[in-house]
Amino acid sequence: MNVTTRVRLGAAAGAAALGLGIMAPAAFADPADPTDYRTLAGVGSDTTQDVTNGLGDSIDGGSLIASYDATGSATVKTRAAGCVINRPNGSSAGIDALNAAVDGSTGCLDFARSSRGPADASSSDLTFIPFAEDQITVAVRDDSALNANLDLTATQLKAVYECGLTSINGVTLTPLLPQAGSGTRTFFLEQIGVSVPGTCVGTMQEHNGVELDSAGDIAPYSVSQYNAQVGGAVTDRHGDTVLGKIDGGVIARDVYNVVPTAKLSDPVIAGAFVGAGSKVCTETDVIEYFGFTTVANCGDTILKGER
Repeated sequence: MNVTTRVRLGAAAGAAALGLGIMAPAAFADPADPTDYRTLAGVGSDTTQDVTNGLGDSIDGGSLIASYDATGSATVKTRAAGCVINRPNGSSAGIDALNAAVDGSTGCLDFARSSRGPADASSSDLTFIPFAEDQITVAVRDDSALNANLDLTATQLKAVYECGLTSINGVTLTPLLPQAGSGTRTFFLEQIGVSVPGTCVGTMQEHNGVELDSAGDIAPYSVSQYNAQVGGAVTDRHGDTVLGKIDGGVIARDVYNVVPTAKLSDPVIAGAFVGAGSKVCTETDVIEYFGFTTVANCGDTILKGER
């Protein structure tokens, strides 16, 4: 398990701290003008939607990258002609939508946002290009007895999400997981060694702390999203949650923009995403403003998979 303690858990990094010395990017949920059809269209991860929206509004005067949120209207329209698609909610849903666009040669999507690496390595059709680091831990309500120096091991969390451990600090647990199609859901379960969650586990929209509305609620949460929410960089939906620890810290993960491998030589795709000098990788102030950590491997094209 990759654990790091570089982030102050449960403390707002703050907009000023996240974007030290820069003006806050104007990150819209979708392109503000519904007829703003930019060169590259992407969908997917809730975790990275805000930072990718910010990058889209910052790069090339807001003309290159269109990023559509994980939630909102039932459909999105990504091109002037046709290309009305169901809005994908989460990394896996976005990757599936990208695969469908590639397989159908629709031209409707160019990339998917993902907070997980490949879940299927049976082909090299897609390339997962890292651009930042996030961290995952667990969230509980601040008014719950669960919030008492909460530090659970991965083994304990495995028992919680397999419904074997049902109470902590005298509180009956109601474990929650992000919606189906979420990369955070996939990553978190993999890290705690759970293949099939127990029947006691409920579902929530990832990183929406408002949905933790009872004392026993516990859920995985992005530290980057939490700090950006509390600090005012994005819409605050942390509710009454605070962050605990896993094995004394948090679990680090890269986050990705996923592109068709066959398009890596395309100058627009390459210019946007590939290499440390790409337009995304050089926007370090924007990446950090939204609570993420820059990474040395930004723009690498080594990681490939089917989905």
